[in-house]
Amino acid sequence: MTRLSEPQDDSDLAISNPQEPQVTLPDEKIDTKIEPLEPLPTKRGWRFWLIFPGLCFAILLAALDTAIVATVLPTIAAELNSGSLFIWAINGYFVGIAAVQPMYGQFSDIYGRRWPMLISVAIFALGSGLCGGATSTVMLIAARVVQGLGAGGIFALVEIIVADLVPLRERQQFMAAIQAFFALGTFVGPVIGGTIVTHSSWRWVFYINLPVAGVALVLLFIFLQMHHKREGTRLQRMLRVHYLGHSILIASVVVILIPLTWGGTKYSWSSYRVLVPLFLGFAGLFIFAAYQVYVAKDLASVPPRLFGNSVSTLAFVMTLIHGICMSWLSFFLPVYFQVLLEVTPEMSGAYLLATVIPLMPAAMFGGWYITKTGRYKPALIAGWVSFSLAAGLFTTLDSTSSPGKWIVFQAFGGIGGGLILTTTIPAIQGSLEEKDVGLATAIWSFVRSLGTIWGGAIPAVIFSSRFDELSYRISDPAVRSLLERGGAYEHAIASFTQSFNDNPILKAQIIDVYTEALKRVWQVLIAFTLAGVPLSIIIKEVELRTTLVTEYGLKVKEKDEDGV
Repeated sequence: MTRLSEPQDDSDLAISNPQEPQVTLPDEKIDTKIEPLEPLPTKRGWRFWLIFPGLCFAILLAALDTAIVATVLPTIAAELNSGSLFIWAINGYFVGIAAVQPMYGQFSDIYGRRWPMLISVAIFALGSGLCGGATSTVMLIAARVVQGLGAGGIFALVEIIVADLVPLRERQQFMAAIQAFFALGTFVGPVIGGTIVTHSSWRWVFYINLPVAGVALVLLFIFLQMHHKREGTRLQRMLRVHYLGHSILIASVVVILIPLTWGGTKYSWSSYRVLVPLFLGFAGLFIFAAYQVYVAKDLASVPPRLFGNSVSTLAFVMTLIHGICMSWLSFFLPVYFQVLLEVTPEMSGAYLLATVIPLMPAAMFGGWYITKTGRYKPALIAGWVSFSLAAGLFTTLDSTSSPGKWIVFQAFGGIGGGLILTTTIPAIQGSLEEKDVGLATAIWSFVRSLGTIWGGAIPAVIFSSRFDELSYRISDPAVRSLLERGGAYEHAIASFTQSFNDNPILKAQIIDVYTEALKRVWQVLIAFTLAGVPLSIIIKEVELRTTLVTEYGLKVKEKDEDGV
Protein backbone atom coordinates (compact mmCIF):
# COMPACT_ATOMS: atom_id res chain seq x y z
CA MET A 1 0.00 0.00 0.00
CA THR A 2 1.41 3.38 -0.95
CA ARG A 3 1.16 6.13 1.62
CA LEU A 4 0.10 9.40 0.06
CA SER A 5 1.36 12.76 1.13
CA GLU A 6 2.34 16.25 0.17
CA PRO A 7 5.65 18.04 0.61
CA GLN A 8 5.57 20.69 3.30
CA ASP A 9 8.04 23.05 4.88
CA ASP A 10 8.04 25.28 7.91
CA SER A 11 6.26 28.03 6.01
CA ASP A 12 3.17 25.86 5.99
CA LEU A 13 2.51 27.02 9.51
CA ALA A 14 1.17 30.36 8.29
CA ILE A 15 -1.79 31.33 6.15
CA SER A 16 -0.96 33.26 3.01
CA ASN A 17 -3.71 35.71 2.09
CA PRO A 18 -2.90 38.71 -0.08
CA GLN A 19 -5.63 40.79 1.55
CA GLU A 20 -4.84 39.96 5.17
CA PRO A 21 -1.66 39.77 7.25
CA GLN A 22 -0.13 36.38 7.77
CA VAL A 23 -1.17 34.50 10.89
CA THR A 24 1.86 32.79 12.38
CA LEU A 25 2.78 30.83 15.43
CA PRO A 26 5.64 32.82 16.99
CA ASP A 27 5.78 31.09 20.35
CA GLU A 28 5.71 27.47 19.36
CA LYS A 29 6.27 25.17 16.47
CA ILE A 30 3.58 22.77 15.36
CA ASP A 31 5.23 20.03 13.35
CA THR A 32 2.87 18.84 10.67
CA LYS A 33 5.53 17.40 8.37
CA ILE A 34 5.66 13.81 7.26
CA GLU A 35 7.74 12.20 4.60
CA PRO A 36 6.77 13.45 1.10
CA LEU A 37 5.38 10.73 -1.12
CA GLU A 38 3.17 10.74 -4.20
CA PRO A 39 0.03 12.96 -4.06
CA LEU A 40 -3.47 11.52 -4.15
CA PRO A 41 -5.27 11.88 -7.51
CA THR A 42 -8.04 14.48 -7.27
CA LYS A 43 -10.53 12.69 -9.52
CA ARG A 44 -13.53 11.35 -7.62
CA GLY A 45 -15.63 8.51 -8.95
CA TRP A 46 -19.24 7.57 -8.39
CA ARG A 47 -18.45 5.38 -5.37
CA PHE A 48 -16.96 8.40 -3.58
CA TRP A 49 -20.27 10.25 -3.83
CA LEU A 50 -22.42 7.25 -2.91
CA ILE A 51 -20.59 6.76 0.38
CA PHE A 52 -22.00 9.99 1.79
CA PRO A 53 -25.71 9.05 1.88
CA GLY A 54 -24.80 6.06 4.05
CA LEU A 55 -22.76 8.28 6.37
CA CYS A 56 -25.61 10.80 6.56
CA PHE A 57 -28.14 8.11 7.48
CA ALA A 58 -25.77 6.74 10.11
CA ILE A 59 -25.14 10.12 11.75
CA LEU A 60 -28.88 10.89 11.62
CA LEU A 61 -29.55 7.70 13.56
CA ALA A 62 -27.17 8.52 16.37
CA ALA A 63 -28.19 12.18 16.50
CA LEU A 64 -31.88 11.40 16.77
CA ASP A 65 -31.37 9.53 20.00
CA THR A 66 -29.25 12.25 21.58
CA ALA A 67 -32.38 14.42 21.74
CA ILE A 68 -35.53 12.46 20.95
CA VAL A 69 -35.65 10.86 24.41
CA ALA A 70 -35.45 14.23 26.17
CA THR A 71 -38.92 15.16 24.91
CA VAL A 72 -40.61 11.85 25.69
CA LEU A 73 -38.67 11.05 28.88
CA PRO A 74 -41.33 12.44 31.23
CA THR A 75 -43.87 10.12 29.60
CA ILE A 76 -41.50 7.13 29.79
CA ALA A 77 -40.54 7.92 33.39
CA ALA A 78 -44.18 8.12 34.41
CA GLU A 79 -45.08 4.77 32.76
CA LEU A 80 -42.05 2.90 34.12
CA ASN A 81 -42.14 4.64 37.53
CA SER A 82 -38.52 5.72 37.06
CA GLY A 83 -38.31 8.23 39.90
CA SER A 84 -34.81 9.69 40.29
CA LEU A 85 -33.42 7.11 37.85
CA PHE A 86 -34.98 8.97 34.92
CA ILE A 87 -31.78 10.88 34.16
CA TRP A 88 -29.90 7.61 33.53
CA ALA A 89 -32.07 6.87 30.52
CA ILE A 90 -30.17 9.84 29.05
CA ASN A 91 -26.82 9.48 30.78
CA GLY A 92 -26.58 5.75 30.02
CA TYR A 93 -26.69 6.55 26.30
CA PHE A 94 -24.08 9.29 26.58
CA VAL A 95 -21.80 7.19 28.79
CA GLY A 96 -21.85 4.48 26.12
CA ILE A 97 -21.04 7.05 23.44
CA ALA A 98 -18.23 8.83 25.20
CA ALA A 99 -16.45 5.95 26.85
CA VAL A 100 -15.81 3.90 23.71
CA GLN A 101 -14.86 6.57 21.19
CA PRO A 102 -11.12 6.50 21.91
CA MET A 103 -11.32 2.71 21.53
CA TYR A 104 -13.06 3.07 18.15
CA GLY A 105 -10.27 5.37 17.01
CA GLN A 106 -7.76 2.66 17.87
CA PHE A 107 -9.91 -0.08 16.30
CA SER A 108 -10.17 1.87 13.05
CA ASP A 109 -6.38 2.19 12.80
CA ILE A 110 -5.91 -1.53 13.48
CA TYR A 111 -8.84 -3.07 11.58
CA GLY A 112 -9.59 -0.37 9.01
CA ARG A 113 -12.63 1.87 8.77
CA ARG A 114 -15.24 -0.36 7.11
CA TRP A 115 -15.98 -3.14 9.57
CA PRO A 116 -15.91 -1.02 12.73
CA MET A 117 -18.41 1.30 11.02
CA LEU A 118 -20.75 -1.53 10.03
CA ILE A 119 -20.53 -3.10 13.48
CA SER A 120 -21.31 0.25 15.11
CA VAL A 121 -24.53 0.66 13.13
CA ALA A 122 -25.53 -2.94 13.88
CA ILE A 123 -24.94 -2.46 17.64
CA PHE A 124 -27.01 0.72 17.56
CA ALA A 125 -29.88 -1.11 15.88
CA LEU A 126 -29.69 -3.89 18.49
CA GLY A 127 -29.84 -1.34 21.30
CA SER A 128 -32.83 0.38 19.67
CA GLY A 129 -34.77 -2.86 19.58
CA LEU A 130 -33.95 -3.58 23.22
CA CYS A 131 -35.05 -0.07 24.24
CA GLY A 132 -38.37 -0.48 22.47
CA GLY A 133 -39.01 -3.72 24.32
CA ALA A 134 -37.92 -2.48 27.77
CA THR A 135 -40.30 -3.39 30.59
CA SER A 136 -38.47 -1.64 33.44
CA THR A 137 -36.27 1.39 33.99
CA VAL A 138 -33.20 -0.76 34.62
CA MET A 139 -33.74 -2.63 31.35
CA LEU A 140 -34.21 0.65 29.49
CA ILE A 141 -30.98 2.08 30.93
CA ALA A 142 -29.03 -1.06 29.97
CA ALA A 143 -30.45 -0.94 26.45
CA ARG A 144 -29.59 2.74 26.16
CA VAL A 145 -25.99 1.89 27.04
CA VAL A 146 -25.95 -0.63 24.18
CA GLN A 147 -27.32 2.06 21.87
CA GLY A 148 -24.58 4.39 23.05
CA LEU A 149 -21.86 1.84 22.29
CA GLY A 150 -23.02 1.84 18.68
CA ALA A 151 -23.57 5.59 18.47
CA GLY A 152 -20.07 6.25 19.81
CA GLY A 153 -18.58 4.36 16.91
CA ILE A 154 -20.83 6.14 14.42
CA PHE A 155 -19.91 9.61 15.66
CA ALA A 156 -16.18 8.90 15.67
CA LEU A 157 -15.93 6.89 12.47
CA VAL A 158 -18.00 9.18 10.24
CA GLU A 159 -15.52 12.00 10.92
CA ILE A 160 -12.54 9.67 10.44
CA ILE A 161 -13.87 8.32 7.14
CA VAL A 162 -14.44 11.81 5.74
CA ALA A 163 -10.90 12.72 6.80
CA ASP A 164 -9.67 9.78 4.70
CA LEU A 165 -11.64 10.89 1.65
CA VAL A 166 -11.22 14.66 1.48
CA PRO A 167 -8.25 17.04 1.98
CA LEU A 168 -8.36 19.16 5.13
CA ARG A 169 -9.04 22.47 3.35
CA GLU A 170 -12.14 21.01 1.61
CA ARG A 171 -13.16 18.67 4.40
CA GLN A 172 -15.56 20.99 6.20
CA GLN A 173 -17.72 21.46 3.10
CA PHE A 174 -18.51 17.76 3.21
CA MET A 175 -18.68 17.59 6.98
CA ALA A 176 -21.05 20.55 7.04
CA ALA A 177 -23.57 18.56 5.03
CA ILE A 178 -23.16 15.55 7.31
CA GLN A 179 -23.28 17.73 10.41
CA ALA A 180 -26.49 19.22 9.05
CA PHE A 181 -27.99 15.73 9.35
CA PHE A 182 -26.60 15.57 12.88
CA ALA A 183 -28.24 18.90 13.71
CA LEU A 184 -31.43 17.80 12.00
CA GLY A 185 -31.56 14.66 14.12
CA THR A 186 -30.71 16.52 17.31
CA PHE A 187 -33.45 19.10 17.00
CA VAL A 188 -36.05 17.40 14.85
CA GLY A 189 -35.80 14.37 17.15
CA PRO A 190 -38.04 16.09 19.69
CA VAL A 191 -40.62 16.78 16.95
CA ILE A 192 -40.68 13.11 16.00
CA GLY A 193 -40.66 12.04 19.64
CA GLY A 194 -43.48 14.40 20.51
CA THR A 195 -45.56 13.22 17.58
CA ILE A 196 -45.02 9.55 18.44
CA VAL A 197 -45.79 9.90 22.14
CA THR A 198 -48.89 11.98 21.35
CA HIS A 199 -50.37 9.59 18.81
CA SER A 200 -48.79 6.23 19.63
CA SER A 201 -46.62 4.36 22.14
CA TRP A 202 -43.27 5.80 23.25
CA ARG A 203 -41.71 2.48 22.21
CA TRP A 204 -41.87 3.57 18.57
CA VAL A 205 -39.38 6.29 19.42
CA PHE A 206 -36.83 3.45 19.37
CA TYR A 207 -38.39 1.07 16.86
CA ILE A 208 -38.32 3.81 14.21
CA ASN A 209 -34.52 3.53 14.19
CA LEU A 210 -34.57 0.00 12.79
CA PRO A 211 -35.50 0.73 9.15
CA VAL A 212 -33.13 3.72 9.04
CA ALA A 213 -30.32 1.53 10.39
CA GLY A 214 -31.14 -1.06 7.74
CA VAL A 215 -30.78 1.50 4.94
CA ALA A 216 -27.49 2.78 6.38
CA LEU A 217 -26.09 -0.75 6.67
CA VAL A 218 -26.94 -1.60 3.06
CA LEU A 219 -25.42 1.60 1.67
CA LEU A 220 -22.25 1.33 3.74
CA PHE A 221 -21.78 -2.39 3.06
CA ILE A 222 -21.97 -1.86 -0.69
CA PHE A 223 -20.06 1.40 -1.15
CA LEU A 224 -17.70 1.81 1.82
CA GLN A 225 -14.71 -0.06 0.41
CA MET A 226 -11.50 1.39 1.84
CA HIS A 227 -7.84 0.41 2.08
CA HIS A 228 -6.12 -0.59 5.27
CA LYS A 229 -3.03 -2.51 6.31
CA ARG A 230 -3.26 -5.81 8.17
CA GLU A 231 -0.18 -5.93 10.37
CA GLY A 232 0.47 -9.08 12.38
CA THR A 233 -1.86 -11.91 13.28
CA ARG A 234 -5.42 -11.39 14.51
CA LEU A 235 -4.30 -12.02 18.10
CA GLN A 236 -1.45 -9.52 17.78
CA ARG A 237 -3.83 -6.88 16.47
CA MET A 238 -6.28 -7.55 19.29
CA LEU A 239 -3.51 -7.11 21.85
CA ARG A 240 -2.67 -3.66 20.44
CA VAL A 241 -5.93 -2.36 21.94
CA HIS A 242 -5.39 -1.10 25.49
CA TYR A 243 -8.39 -2.66 27.18
CA LEU A 244 -7.23 -1.82 30.70
CA GLY A 245 -6.92 1.87 29.87
CA HIS A 246 -10.35 1.95 28.26
CA SER A 247 -11.86 0.16 31.26
CA ILE A 248 -10.41 2.80 33.57
CA LEU A 249 -11.87 5.55 31.38
CA ILE A 250 -15.35 4.00 31.26
CA ALA A 251 -15.42 3.41 35.03
CA SER A 252 -14.25 6.96 35.72
CA VAL A 253 -16.93 8.56 33.54
CA VAL A 254 -19.67 6.50 35.19
CA VAL A 255 -18.42 7.16 38.72
CA ILE A 256 -18.38 10.92 38.06
CA LEU A 257 -21.91 10.94 36.66
CA ILE A 258 -23.44 9.15 39.67
CA PRO A 259 -22.81 11.98 42.16
CA LEU A 260 -23.77 14.56 39.53
CA THR A 261 -27.27 13.08 39.44
CA TRP A 262 -27.39 12.76 43.25
CA GLY A 263 -25.96 16.11 44.29
CA GLY A 264 -28.55 18.58 45.54
CA THR A 265 -31.41 16.13 45.03
CA LYS A 266 -30.98 12.75 46.67
CA TYR A 267 -28.07 13.93 48.83
CA SER A 268 -26.57 17.30 49.68
CA TRP A 269 -23.41 18.40 47.87
CA SER A 270 -21.49 18.14 51.13
CA SER A 271 -22.48 14.50 51.64
CA TYR A 272 -19.75 11.89 51.46
CA ARG A 273 -22.03 9.95 49.08
CA VAL A 274 -21.45 12.76 46.58
CA LEU A 275 -17.90 13.82 47.38
CA VAL A 276 -16.33 10.35 47.50
CA PRO A 277 -17.53 9.21 44.03
CA LEU A 278 -16.51 12.58 42.55
CA PHE A 279 -13.04 12.20 44.00
CA LEU A 280 -12.74 8.60 42.80
CA GLY A 281 -13.98 9.51 39.31
CA PHE A 282 -11.50 12.34 38.81
CA ALA A 283 -8.75 10.22 40.32
CA GLY A 284 -9.62 7.57 37.74
CA LEU A 285 -9.26 10.12 34.93
CA PHE A 286 -5.84 11.05 36.31
CA ILE A 287 -4.86 7.37 36.39
CA PHE A 288 -6.11 6.97 32.82
CA ALA A 289 -3.95 9.91 31.69
CA ALA A 290 -0.93 8.46 33.49
CA TYR A 291 -1.57 5.08 31.87
CA GLN A 292 -1.55 6.70 28.41
CA VAL A 293 1.75 8.46 29.12
CA TYR A 294 3.75 5.84 31.02
CA VAL A 295 2.27 2.46 30.05
CA ALA A 296 0.62 2.67 26.64
CA LYS A 297 3.11 5.29 25.37
CA ASP A 298 3.29 5.29 21.54
CA LEU A 299 0.31 2.93 21.21
CA ALA A 300 -1.94 4.97 23.49
CA SER A 301 -5.55 5.52 22.39
CA VAL A 302 -5.31 9.11 23.70
CA PRO A 303 -1.64 9.96 23.05
CA PRO A 304 -0.42 13.09 24.88
CA ARG A 305 0.97 14.50 21.63
CA LEU A 306 -2.59 15.30 20.56
CA PHE A 307 -2.58 18.00 23.25
CA GLY A 308 1.01 19.03 22.59
CA ASN A 309 0.25 22.49 21.17
CA SER A 310 -2.03 25.35 22.18
CA VAL A 311 -4.13 25.19 18.99
CA SER A 312 -5.36 21.63 19.45
CA THR A 313 -5.72 22.06 23.22
CA LEU A 314 -7.89 25.19 22.91
CA ALA A 315 -9.95 23.57 20.16
CA PHE A 316 -10.58 20.51 22.33
CA VAL A 317 -11.68 22.76 25.21
CA MET A 318 -14.09 24.66 22.95
CA THR A 319 -15.43 21.37 21.62
CA LEU A 320 -16.20 20.30 25.19
CA ILE A 321 -17.98 23.58 25.98
CA HIS A 322 -19.92 23.44 22.71
CA GLY A 323 -21.14 19.93 23.49
CA ILE A 324 -22.27 21.08 26.93
CA CYS A 325 -24.15 24.10 25.59
CA MET A 326 -25.93 22.32 22.73
CA SER A 327 -27.09 19.54 25.04
CA TRP A 328 -28.18 22.19 27.55
CA LEU A 329 -30.58 23.68 24.98
CA SER A 330 -31.97 20.39 23.73
CA PHE A 331 -32.88 19.23 27.26
CA PHE A 332 -34.32 22.39 28.81
CA LEU A 333 -36.01 24.29 26.02
CA PRO A 334 -38.64 21.48 25.93
CA VAL A 335 -39.20 22.00 29.67
CA TYR A 336 -39.92 25.67 29.02
CA PHE A 337 -42.28 24.90 26.17
CA GLN A 338 -44.21 22.13 27.89
CA VAL A 339 -44.54 23.65 31.36
CA LEU A 340 -44.58 27.43 30.94
CA LEU A 341 -46.22 27.55 27.50
CA GLU A 342 -48.27 24.40 28.18
CA VAL A 343 -47.88 22.79 24.77
CA THR A 344 -47.86 19.10 23.93
CA PRO A 345 -44.61 17.18 23.44
CA GLU A 346 -45.37 17.24 19.71
CA MET A 347 -45.62 21.04 19.63
CA SER A 348 -42.61 21.34 21.92
CA GLY A 349 -40.55 19.55 19.31
CA ALA A 350 -41.95 21.79 16.59
CA TYR A 351 -40.99 24.90 18.57
CA LEU A 352 -37.38 23.67 18.65
CA LEU A 353 -37.25 24.11 14.88
CA ALA A 354 -36.51 27.75 15.64
CA THR A 355 -33.07 26.49 16.69
CA VAL A 356 -32.46 23.82 14.07
CA ILE A 357 -33.55 25.82 11.02
CA PRO A 358 -30.81 28.47 11.39
CA LEU A 359 -28.34 25.94 12.82
CA MET A 360 -28.05 23.90 9.63
CA PRO A 361 -27.31 26.75 7.19
CA ALA A 362 -24.95 28.30 9.76
CA ALA A 363 -22.99 25.03 9.95
CA MET A 364 -22.89 24.80 6.16
CA PHE A 365 -21.80 28.43 5.88
CA GLY A 366 -19.03 27.77 8.39
CA GLY A 367 -17.79 24.84 6.29
CA TRP A 368 -17.96 26.90 3.09
CA TYR A 369 -16.14 29.81 4.73
CA ILE A 370 -13.29 27.58 5.88
CA THR A 371 -12.91 26.05 2.42
CA LYS A 372 -13.01 29.47 0.76
CA THR A 373 -10.62 31.31 3.07
CA GLY A 374 -8.70 28.61 4.90
CA ARG A 375 -9.57 30.36 8.19
CA TYR A 376 -11.60 29.10 11.13
CA LYS A 377 -11.04 31.80 13.78
CA PRO A 378 -13.59 34.42 12.57
CA ALA A 379 -16.36 31.82 12.45
CA LEU A 380 -15.48 30.63 15.96
CA ILE A 381 -15.62 34.15 17.38
CA ALA A 382 -18.93 34.93 15.67
CA GLY A 383 -20.38 31.63 16.86
CA TRP A 384 -19.54 32.12 20.53
CA VAL A 385 -20.75 35.73 20.56
CA SER A 386 -24.08 34.71 19.04
CA PHE A 387 -24.46 31.77 21.44
CA SER A 388 -23.71 33.99 24.45
CA LEU A 389 -26.31 36.50 23.32
CA ALA A 390 -28.91 33.73 23.08
CA ALA A 391 -28.12 32.44 26.59
CA GLY A 392 -28.56 35.91 28.04
CA LEU A 393 -31.86 36.43 26.26
CA PHE A 394 -33.24 33.10 27.49
CA THR A 395 -33.18 34.44 31.06
CA THR A 396 -35.99 36.86 30.13
CA LEU A 397 -38.41 34.12 29.06
CA ASP A 398 -41.49 33.38 31.13
CA SER A 399 -45.02 32.07 30.61
CA THR A 400 -46.15 35.34 28.99
CA SER A 401 -43.30 35.64 26.45
CA SER A 402 -44.47 36.11 22.86
CA PRO A 403 -43.55 33.65 20.10
CA GLY A 404 -41.45 36.37 18.50
CA LYS A 405 -39.15 36.39 21.51
CA TRP A 406 -38.45 32.71 21.90
CA ILE A 407 -38.14 32.25 18.12
CA VAL A 408 -35.56 35.03 17.72
CA PHE A 409 -33.69 34.00 20.87
CA GLN A 410 -33.42 30.43 19.60
CA ALA A 411 -32.24 31.69 16.21
CA PHE A 412 -29.22 33.35 17.85
CA GLY A 413 -28.45 30.07 19.60
CA GLY A 414 -28.85 28.07 16.40
CA ILE A 415 -26.58 30.36 14.39
CA GLY A 416 -23.91 30.32 17.10
CA GLY A 417 -24.10 26.58 17.61
CA GLY A 418 -23.96 25.92 13.88
CA LEU A 419 -20.90 28.08 13.27
CA ILE A 420 -18.99 26.42 16.10
CA LEU A 421 -20.06 22.92 15.04
CA THR A 422 -17.85 22.84 11.95
CA THR A 423 -14.94 25.04 13.05
CA THR A 424 -13.15 23.31 15.94
CA ILE A 425 -12.13 20.10 14.17
CA PRO A 426 -10.14 21.86 11.38
CA ALA A 427 -8.00 23.56 14.02
CA ILE A 428 -7.28 20.19 15.64
CA GLN A 429 -6.56 18.31 12.42
CA GLY A 430 -4.54 21.17 10.95
CA SER A 431 -2.23 21.47 13.95
CA LEU A 432 -1.39 17.75 14.12
CA GLU A 433 0.35 15.26 11.87
CA GLU A 434 -1.81 13.47 9.32
CA LYS A 435 -0.87 10.12 10.86
CA ASP A 436 -2.77 11.25 13.97
CA VAL A 437 -5.96 12.32 12.16
CA GLY A 438 -7.86 9.12 13.00
CA LEU A 439 -7.07 9.19 16.71
CA ALA A 440 -7.45 12.97 16.95
CA THR A 441 -10.86 12.83 15.28
CA ALA A 442 -12.02 10.06 17.62
CA ILE A 443 -10.85 12.10 20.63
CA TRP A 444 -12.61 15.19 19.24
CA SER A 445 -15.81 13.16 19.00
CA PHE A 446 -15.19 11.78 22.51
CA VAL A 447 -14.71 15.26 23.95
CA ARG A 448 -17.87 16.52 22.25
CA SER A 449 -19.83 13.55 23.59
CA LEU A 450 -18.37 14.08 27.05
CA GLY A 451 -19.66 17.63 26.80
CA THR A 452 -23.07 16.31 25.86
CA ILE A 453 -23.10 14.18 29.01
CA TRP A 454 -22.24 17.15 31.20
CA GLY A 455 -24.71 19.27 29.25
CA GLY A 456 -27.49 16.98 30.37
CA ALA A 457 -26.28 16.36 33.93
CA ILE A 458 -25.22 19.87 34.94
CA PRO A 459 -28.45 21.74 34.11
CA ALA A 460 -30.52 18.87 35.53
CA VAL A 461 -28.73 19.29 38.86
CA ILE A 462 -29.04 23.07 38.73
CA PHE A 463 -32.73 22.88 37.85
CA SER A 464 -33.60 20.34 40.53
CA SER A 465 -31.55 22.11 43.21
CA ARG A 466 -33.09 25.50 42.47
CA PHE A 467 -36.58 24.02 42.32
CA ASP A 468 -36.12 22.42 45.74
CA GLU A 469 -34.83 25.72 47.15
CA LEU A 470 -38.01 27.49 46.05
CA SER A 471 -40.50 24.67 46.56
CA TYR A 472 -41.68 26.31 49.79
CA ARG A 473 -43.64 28.68 47.56
CA ILE A 474 -45.98 25.81 46.68
CA SER A 475 -48.63 25.76 49.38
CA ASP A 476 -49.84 22.18 48.91
CA PRO A 477 -47.48 19.81 50.81
CA ALA A 478 -48.44 16.79 48.66
CA VAL A 479 -47.65 18.61 45.40
CA ARG A 480 -44.47 20.03 46.87
CA SER A 481 -43.29 16.57 47.90
CA LEU A 482 -44.15 15.19 44.46
CA LEU A 483 -41.99 17.75 42.67
CA GLU A 484 -38.96 17.77 44.95
CA ARG A 485 -35.80 15.65 44.50
CA GLY A 486 -36.00 15.38 40.72
CA GLY A 487 -39.77 15.10 40.49
CA ALA A 488 -40.06 18.51 38.81
CA TYR A 489 -38.36 17.25 35.66
CA GLU A 490 -40.29 14.00 35.69
CA HIS A 491 -43.56 15.98 35.73
CA ALA A 492 -42.45 18.64 33.25
CA ILE A 493 -45.37 18.07 30.88
CA ALA A 494 -48.33 20.28 30.06
CA SER A 495 -50.91 17.74 31.23
CA PHE A 496 -49.48 17.95 34.77
CA THR A 497 -49.78 21.71 35.12
CA GLN A 498 -53.15 21.72 33.36
CA SER A 499 -54.43 19.29 35.97
CA PHE A 500 -54.45 22.28 38.36
CA ASN A 501 -56.64 24.48 36.16
CA ASP A 502 -59.40 24.29 38.76
CA ASN A 503 -57.01 25.70 41.37
CA PRO A 504 -55.45 28.77 39.69
CA ILE A 505 -53.59 29.92 42.81
CA LEU A 506 -51.77 26.59 43.22
CA LYS A 507 -51.07 26.41 39.50
CA ALA A 508 -49.57 29.91 39.55
CA GLN A 509 -47.31 28.87 42.40
CA ILE A 510 -46.09 25.84 40.47
CA ILE A 511 -45.46 27.89 37.31
CA ASP A 512 -43.61 30.50 39.36
CA VAL A 513 -41.18 27.94 40.80
CA TYR A 514 -40.61 26.35 37.37
CA THR A 515 -39.93 29.80 35.91
CA GLU A 516 -37.35 30.69 38.55
CA ALA A 517 -35.65 27.29 38.30
CA LEU A 518 -35.36 27.65 34.52
CA LYS A 519 -34.01 31.17 34.89
CA ARG A 520 -31.17 29.81 37.02
CA VAL A 521 -30.48 27.19 34.34
CA TRP A 522 -30.09 29.91 31.70
CA GLN A 523 -27.99 32.12 33.99
CA VAL A 524 -25.42 29.37 34.45
CA LEU A 525 -25.48 28.69 30.69
CA ILE A 526 -24.32 32.28 30.12
CA ALA A 527 -21.08 31.52 31.98
CA PHE A 528 -20.38 28.50 29.75
CA THR A 529 -21.05 30.32 26.48
CA LEU A 530 -19.03 33.37 27.51
CA ALA A 531 -16.06 31.10 28.29
CA GLY A 532 -15.82 30.29 24.59
CA VAL A 533 -15.40 33.92 23.51
CA PRO A 534 -11.88 34.59 24.83
CA LEU A 535 -10.75 31.11 23.80
CA SER A 536 -11.84 31.77 20.20
CA ILE A 537 -10.00 35.10 20.25
CA ILE A 538 -6.66 33.79 21.50
CA ILE A 539 -6.52 30.58 19.42
CA LYS A 540 -3.93 30.75 16.64
CA GLU A 541 -4.52 29.77 13.04
CA VAL A 542 -2.56 27.21 11.04
CA GLU A 543 -2.70 26.49 7.36
CA LEU A 544 -5.25 23.89 6.28
CA ARG A 545 -3.68 21.41 3.87
CA THR A 546 -5.07 21.22 0.35
CA THR A 547 -3.91 17.69 -0.57
CA LEU A 548 -4.86 14.39 1.00
CA VAL A 549 -2.49 12.31 3.13
CA THR A 550 -3.84 8.94 4.20
CA GLU A 551 -3.17 5.22 4.35
CA TYR A 552 -6.91 4.50 4.37
CA GLY A 553 -8.08 5.84 1.02
CA LEU A 554 -11.03 4.70 -1.04
CA LYS A 555 -10.56 1.55 -3.11
CA VAL A 556 -10.93 2.21 -6.80
CA LYS A 557 -9.69 -0.66 -8.97
CA GLU A 558 -7.37 -2.90 -7.05
CA LYS A 559 -8.63 -5.36 -4.50
CA ASP A 560 -7.21 -5.14 -1.02
CA GLU A 561 -7.79 -7.22 2.04
CA ASP A 562 -10.25 -5.54 4.39
CA GLY A 563 -11.45 -8.33 6.60
CA VAL A 564 -11.15 -8.23 10.35
